[in-house]
Amino acid sequence: MVDHLTLLQIDPTAAIAPNVDLVSWSRLGDGYDHSDLRFALEEERSLVEHSSYIRPMDDIGLILATARDRLHPSALEWIDANAGFRADVLGLLAAEGPLTAAEVPDTSQVPWQSSGWTNDKNVDRMLELLCRTGEVAISGRRGKFRTWDVPDRVYPADLEIPSYDDARAVLDARRLTSLGIARPTSKPQGEEIGAAGLGEPCVVEGTDGEWRVDPDALAAAEQPFEPRTALLSPFDRLVYDRERALELFDFDYVLEMYKPAAKRRWGYFALPILHGDRLVGKLDAKVDRKARLLRVFAVHEDFPWDPAIGDAVDAEIGALAEWLGVVIAGEGYGSLWQ
Repeated sequence: MVDHLTLLQIDPTAAIAPNVDLVSWSRLGDGYDHSDLRFALEEERSLVEHSSYIRPMDDIGLILATARDRLHPSALEWIDANAGFRADVLGLLAAEGPLTAAEVPDTSQVPWQSSGWTNDKNVDRMLELLCRTGEVAISGRRGKFRTWDVPDRVYPADLEIPSYDDARAVLDARRLTSLGIARPTSKPQGEEIGAAGLGEPCVVEGTDGEWRVDPDALAAAEQPFEPRTALLSPFDRLVYDRERALELFDFDYVLEMYKPAAKRRWGYFALPILHGDRLVGKLDAKVDRKARLLRVFAVHEDFPWDPAIGDAVDAEIGALAEWLGVVIAGEGYGSLWQ
């Protein structure tokens, strides 16, 4: 699954479950368990955490080869201005790693300047940036904290770093395979979301401009389609590009966790609802772990649902609660669509 998606985005929000688990459950079903991901990361080492994503270990050479795409010139200048700090970090990890950021002294010569999120976090920024350049690697987790080490103890011994052009071509092709359809080019949102000019040009009825389609996806469109209903994470790649979701699915969505409660339309961490080939609504719910409850506050219909959609969504909410090991609480649950 991660190989097909090319990545899983790591996000600390866990109103329902951590994003990496929620995406995995949505796509793999009730057979998925968090221990599966932990095994792939820590034991099997088929996956690796890099920056804010979990990626296939086989892709790490491609990611390091294209590191400049994820590094602002000002970040490189800051590393150069802290040559001694960088040397201290690398030397300490080589001698004593893996270590958490809290175990690495701040010997910076020039503090990191930011708008507020990363002020006074010189060690965190240095480790993150050195991870992107390939000089440091994330070896695992100690509780919720990342542990850092030298790459030789994390990445495969036979790791090869291809040329930038070769790596970019492979990543672009794999991204289009994952998305199926995308605009020819796009402005990155952390990760590139366009087709980079690849794929078959096409026009989508009801939208303006050209789209690009993965040839294999185009061929698969002729095959029988088996619809299902799914509750998606807001960070699932199907809906991550909000403009694409609006254009292709007429699905309006904004992650409202940073809005005051009174200004939210759909909820703190509303889950997009997929039914067949349509995005049909949002689920406003939150897990109360202490009480072991899935509190359902509202189910928002983007259009009036027929009973079949309501029943399918009911069943999926029930499956979510069962997977989480909690009981559903909500006055409207089970009768919202009567």
